[in-house]
Amino acid sequence: MGNRNLGKHPRILIATDNTRDQINGVAITFKHLDAMSKLHGFEMFFIDPSEFSNFALPSYKEVKLAFPYGIGGKINDIRPDYIHIATEGPIGLATKLYCDRNKLRYNTSYHTKFPEYMKSLHGIPVSWTYAYLRWFHKHSGVVMTTTSSMKSLLLQNGFKENVIEWTRGVDVSRLAGLRRNPDNSVLFVGRVSKEKNLEELLKHQDKYNIVIVGDGPDRKALEQKYTKVKFVGYKTGKELFQYYLNAAVFCFPSRTDTFGIVMVEAMSAGTPVAAFPVIGPIDVVEHGETGFLDEDLELAIDKCMTMGIIHSKVWSWEECWEIFRDNLICHETIQATI
Repeated sequence: MGNRNLGKHPRILIATDNTRDQINGVAITFKHLDAMSKLHGFEMFFIDPSEFSNFALPSYKEVKLAFPYGIGGKINDIRPDYIHIATEGPIGLATKLYCDRNKLRYNTSYHTKFPEYMKSLHGIPVSWTYAYLRWFHKHSGVVMTTTSSMKSLLLQNGFKENVIEWTRGVDVSRLAGLRRNPDNSVLFVGRVSKEKNLEELLKHQDKYNIVIVGDGPDRKALEQKYTKVKFVGYKTGKELFQYYLNAAVFCFPSRTDTFGIVMVEAMSAGTPVAAFPVIGPIDVVEHGETGFLDEDLELAIDKCMTMGIIHSKVWSWEECWEIFRDNLICHETIQATI
């Protein structure tokens, strides 16, 4: 294929099992990359579950599993210069198989500690899931993951040396016109579901004024169990950032997230982060400077309460785009014809 779009905007195809309206780290990342690609003279196209027959997972209604029949025709219609496979579900799998069969080069990304999730939620041995992931990513020109810790974890679990770190960003324009108004609350932002380990925070409802921004399959049950906690549902844009500005501490109790965009959003608003010392927090929180990490989450929160406003590094979507773009250009020029 090579130079088929010479003289036009280069086309990037993103194959993803996330619909564009989902609120999670993967969807947010590609929403910002889409905007950045336009600024830099590229066109980004998406193939996601909304284009096929699909069904919602019973316990995760926001998650749609598709039957990607005819995906090759959709790829052919887009005529991409570069293909990026963002997820390992049915859409990602169908795209991988089509590309492998037609000798099309592509790269992939790894966003979620999927083996650990499957072990926690369904008891599936971690070794089984890593075996699938090694097979899934083995023909990728580059595997892009979130942090140096995640890169090390993948290499330890048999991935090739083609794994690179890929940062995330914050849209600081959403802070414009807002003022910090701390209400001594402890804030969590994210999906209200088992893998977020929320009860490690919620069990302290008698000590802290806890605010939960987000929704998910466990919200109703947790609201009934933790009646002193304030659940406010999904928030976006400036409304979301006002919650960051109002909080005294942002708590991130997850042990399985690979990055946690919400942590860098909180720190960009000057709010310290309390978390466990695990992959994700250890890569983005400067212990003692922008938050505290401790196996005793209550102790980490208490230490953050004494910090006041913190000053964090700037996490840039421009940098995120540049890493993504440079690895497409350097490694992923497709060399076969669809």
